[in-house]
Amino acid sequence: MSTTAPATGPAPTPAGPVVLPGTPVVPGVVLGPVVRPSGTVVLPADEGATVPEDGRGAEKERFSAAASAVADRLSERAAGATGVSAEVLAATAGLARDRGLLSAVEQRIDAGAPAAVATVGAAQQFVDLFTSLGGVMAERVTDVRDVRDRIVAQLTGQGEPGVPRPQTPSVLLADDLAPADTAGLDPERVVGLATRLGGTTSHTAIIARQLGLPCVVAVGGLDDVPEGATVLLDGERGTVTVDPEPGEAQARVEAARAAAAALASYRGPGRTGDGLEVKVLANVQDGAGARAAAAKHAEGVGLLRTELAFLSRAEEPTVEEQAAGYAEVFEAFPGQRVVVRTLDAGSDKPLAFATMPDEENPALGVRGLRVARRDPGLLERQLDAIAEGARRAGAQPWVMAPMVATVAEARDFADRVRDRGMVPGVMVEVPSAALQAERLLRHVDFLSIGTNDLSQYTLAADRLSADLADLTDPWQPALLALVQVTAEAGRGAGKSVGVCGEAAADPLLACVLVGLGVTSLSCAASSVAGVGARLATVTSDDCRRAADAALAADDPAGARAAVRRSLAID
Repeated sequence: MSTTAPATGPAPTPAGPVVLPGTPVVPGVVLGPVVRPSGTVVLPADEGATVPEDGRGAEKERFSAAASAVADRLSERAAGATGVSAEVLAATAGLARDRGLLSAVEQRIDAGAPAAVATVGAAQQFVDLFTSLGGVMAERVTDVRDVRDRIVAQLTGQGEPGVPRPQTPSVLLADDLAPADTAGLDPERVVGLATRLGGTTSHTAIIARQLGLPCVVAVGGLDDVPEGATVLLDGERGTVTVDPEPGEAQARVEAARAAAAALASYRGPGRTGDGLEVKVLANVQDGAGARAAAAKHAEGVGLLRTELAFLSRAEEPTVEEQAAGYAEVFEAFPGQRVVVRTLDAGSDKPLAFATMPDEENPALGVRGLRVARRDPGLLERQLDAIAEGARRAGAQPWVMAPMVATVAEARDFADRVRDRGMVPGVMVEVPSAALQAERLLRHVDFLSIGTNDLSQYTLAADRLSADLADLTDPWQPALLALVQVTAEAGRGAGKSVGVCGEAAADPLLACVLVGLGVTSLSCAASSVAGVGARLATVTSDDCRRAADAALAADDPAGARAAVRRSLAID
C-alpha cells in the first residue's frame, strides 16, 4: 500500500512507500538510487581586494582564457549532440563568448577587481537586467548563472559544475537543471530525471524527450528525499515513489521494459488500428539528426529547426553554408515530407545580427517572421538557401513561417515561397492564427500547430516559467479547443494540419490530437516509436471519444484521467 504525499512534501513518518505526484513528461518506468547535482561552485566574496594597475591586463587575459575554455568545451559537446541538445549547448557557449559579458567584466577589472570577482559582478548585472525584463528573458537567468559558475570554476581551479556520472544506473533529482547540464546527461548512467520546478515545455523537458529519458517535473517534496534512497520514477503516470515495495516496483519496471521492447518492432507507417493514416514525423535540426530520425522510422521531418546554423555566430551564415546543411536533411528523407521552419529568432533564441537587444517584452516582440520587418533580406536569403538545398537533393520541401498572426502575413510569405517552387505553410502559435485558420488556408497549403508557444499565448503564461508550468501544460482544455478549431479548418479545406510542438511526443495525447482532426504528428526521434505504436492500438472512433473526454475536462489532470478511462488504460 502506498501513501500519496501532499505537494508540499512527503508525510513526516510514512507507513510504507511515499508517492510524490508531479507532471509527466517522458514515459517510462525506472528504479534506482537517488543522485543529485554536484555541489555548487564557491563564488568569491568582494572583500576589497585590488589588482594593481600594471596587472590588470594580465587579469583580463585570464578571464578571456577561462571564458574561451568554457565556451570551447560547450561547443565541443554541441558538435557531438543533435537536435535541441545541440542548440542549447551552442547557445550557452555563445553566452560564454558574449561581448556584453566581456565588456562588463573588463570594466570591473579596470576598476581593480580580480577576474573571478569581476565575473560574479558582471553576471549579477545581467541577472538583474533579465529579471527586471521578466517573461522569457527571466528564464535566461539560469543560463547566466550556469556560465558564471563554469567560468569562476575555471579561474579558481574548482571542479566544473554539473551533473554526476554515477557508476550504477541512477535517478537524478534536482530543483531544476541548467539546459546545458540536461543536454550533457548520459542515459546509460542517469536513467530517469525528476525536478521540483519546470514544466512540460521547458528546455529540460524538451531535451529529456529527445534523450528518451523518463522524466517527471513539478514534483513537490523532492528536497526531503535523501541521496542514495531508492525511488521508482514513472514518467507516464507522473509520480516518484520513495522506497517502493520491491515486488511491485520490479513488476512495474519489467512491464515497462516489455512495452519498450514492443516499441523496438515499430517500423511505421503511422496509422490507427482501423487504418486511418497519421504521419509520424520527427523534429530535427541538422543532417545528423535527420539521419538518426530516419533510422528510428520517422516518415519524414515535421519541423526542421533552422536556428542551429545561426547560433553562436556574429554574422549571418552565407546562402551556400545554409544550403549545404539543408541538403543534408533533404537527402536523409528522399521523396518524403520535409517541413522547414524559417528562422525563429528572438525571444529565447536571440541572435547577434538579427534580434533587438533591449526589447521590453521579447516574447511579444520582434521574433520569428517579424524579424523580416526589420531585415527583409534575411528571409529572402534563407528562402534562396532552402531552394538551393532542395535543388541539390531533388526535393520539394514544405516551408513554414513562425509567429504568423495575420492573413496578410500568410499571403505575403506564401507568395515568396511559391516563387521559389516550394510548398508554403505557416505555424499556428498565436490564438489569432487559430481563429483565422480557415482564412489562412486560402493562401497556404498546410498549417503546423506549435503547441509550446500556442499554450503560452493562450493562457498568458511564459512557457519556460517553472511557476506557471500548470498553465502551459499541453493538456489544457483551452489549448485543445484551439487545436480543434484549426484542425476543423484543415478538414474543410482538404489540407494538412500537423502538430509539431512537444505535445506530439506524448503517446496518450497523440490519440486526443488525432481525435481532434490532426493529420500528422512531429516529435523527437526518440518518441516516434512510442507515438506510432500507441496509435496502432486505438481506432479513429477511440480517438474521437478521447478528444471529447479531454475537451470536457476542467484542467490537465482531469483531462489525462478522463482519457485514460476512455481508452481503458490502467
